[in-house]
Amino acid sequence: MLKHIGVSDLCVGMYVQELSGSREERPFWSKGFLILNEEVLEKVLASGIVGAWIDPSKGADVQASTPDESVVQVGQGGQQPACLSIRPCAEVPGPRPRVAMSEELLRAINLCASSKAAVMQMFGDLRMGRIVQLDRVTDMVGEISDSLLRHPDALLSLVRLKTADEYTYMHSVAVCGLMIGLARQLDLPPPLVQEAGLAGLLHDVGKMAIPAAILAKPLPLNDHEHTTMRTHPEAGARMLADSRHFTSRVQDVCLHHHEKVDGSGYPHKLCGTQISLFARMAAVCDVYDAVTSDRPYRDRWGPAESIRKMAGWIGHFDQKVFHAFVKCIGIYPVGALVRLQSDRLAVVIEQHAECLLTPTVKVFYSASTRTPLSPECIDLACGQDRIVSFESEKTWGLKNLEALWVGEGQGSESRFG
Repeated sequence: MLKHIGVSDLCVGMYVQELSGSREERPFWSKGFLILNEEVLEKVLASGIVGAWIDPSKGADVQASTPDESVVQVGQGGQQPACLSIRPCAEVPGPRPRVAMSEELLRAINLCASSKAAVMQMFGDLRMGRIVQLDRVTDMVGEISDSLLRHPDALLSLVRLKTADEYTYMHSVAVCGLMIGLARQLDLPPPLVQEAGLAGLLHDVGKMAIPAAILAKPLPLNDHEHTTMRTHPEAGARMLADSRHFTSRVQDVCLHHHEKVDGSGYPHKLCGTQISLFARMAAVCDVYDAVTSDRPYRDRWGPAESIRKMAGWIGHFDQKVFHAFVKCIGIYPVGALVRLQSDRLAVVIEQHAECLLTPTVKVFYSASTRTPLSPECIDLACGQDRIVSFESEKTWGLKNLEALWVGEGQGSESRFG
């Protein structure tokens, strides 16, 4: 439902469906737009427009009048069903010191194991129409959010290493984390950051209605199976609507995360800003985790290779959202295989907090002599060396590079219980 508010009540994260006033007075040509940052907000405030129609289903709502702003209500058909209490975000103003990558990886391994169990339970409850343990779900989203605040690379890198057998559940954990990171990159308000995480956690719940033989098929799906698989967004949306505990934004992500901005997606062939901001975010996060994960019918792509290929899919993603995602993940994501100017191969082990072009890498192989080197960590921000290209693991016949940044013996087997 659209709401009319004064321009002074607008904030970053709101979706403006239309500004009050004539077209000549408006600072934007299109009717609908998202207030992505303070620059856009200031442009609206300086326009002289006094009112705006906002769409809370596509962006932030006005601040609640109650003292507890952590409660997000769901309204459908004039009814007020149960509300979902979103766990307060642990964010604090100003920069937050990171913990060591190695320290957060240990926490993230345990968090992934507990989250996998919780997602399995939640999906089973939704499939059977049972009451979902909301406290456990919101606490889990909060714990994932807190992990990303302590160190943004640890959990998001670790969840890529799931096995094909655990894909359905760990994919949900991964997309939850990616949605939280992307929402922060877009400067959305803390309650929306948490809601984005919840939407990511639940986006694929409809796969519980898909036969296991199709989900686990080790070969590409035939036409009939593909048609069946494409029913999962609507099946998931029905599960969430029946539960009556989840906001319209969360339900919308479940229904529309396979839409594309050029209108070629499904189930409703929406295009452009017909697709909500959360659904456009989920489209990027869902695809990235899918292509960087082992699947029954194909091996995963490398993180850098995935970003490079996704950038070329014209018409698939919202470009502003995709560019924000790249900033969130990094131009050289953790685990990427790179070649240095010194003609050595290295694996990216940590992002630089200020510069995407100078991550910390672990050198381990001579490209010129094709011989292993003693592993050595180099902070490229110090100027000792620089990255000249991405490389493919297959080209060099390298395996289990995860051991270089996760730890020995942590390569192919599941570490999530």
